Amino acid sequence: MMNFFSKAPTVKEIQRQNDRDLRKAGRDLERDKANLEREEKKLEMEIKKMAKEGNNDGCKILAKQLVQLRKQKNRIYAANSKISSVQIHNKAMGANIAIAGAMGTTAKTMGNMNKVMNPHQIAKDMEAFKQANAKMDMTDEMISDTLDDIMDESGDEEESAGIVNQVLDEIGIEISGKMADAPSVSRNKIGQSTTDADKDIMAQLAKLKST
Repeated sequence: MMNFFSKAPTVKEIQRQNDRDLRKAGRDLERDKANLEREEKKLEMEIKKMAKEGNNDGCKILAKQLVQLRKQKNRIYAANSKISSVQIHNKAMGANIAIAGAMGTTAKTMGNMNKVMNPHQIAKDMEAFKQANAKMDMTDEMISDTLDDIMDESGDEEESAGIVNQVLDEIGIEISGKMADAPSVSRNKIGQSTTDADKDIMAQLAKLKST
């Protein structure tokens, strides 16, 4: 019942268990190989002893046992090599599992970010802002150009001069004559005596005020 309700092991847990089993199998084989090497040395000593005694039949029997023992030892070497290869493969599989898990987590995180950020909407909003900003810059430039055109119209200076001449004509000042002799800051300082032309202009201004 406990096994029925127990949680199934993950792939990573299985990989770790496989690694433990392989290490145990490797240790067992190393122990068996050590035992065979000890038996091999004993047989070699026995064969040498019987050879000195002239027991040829005994030497042949022990020699056959030695051959079988060395074959078994070679099988252990081959098994150890296979276990080492499987261990490397198991570790590589574990690394691949870790990479796959990291990629899965990254993909999930990116998916969550996409849900929150909605990159398509962000791109759409950025494009809308870019277009609106371009229109604003264009409108501002058009307004500036229009104002510059208005301020730079060729008729403005002539129109202003015409208005000034009209006003001077109304107060009886000839711009070609007496206006040329009018006092200015550059020619007369405050408090200096005025010329006849200045007196004439002042008289005309006083006359206009009294009417």
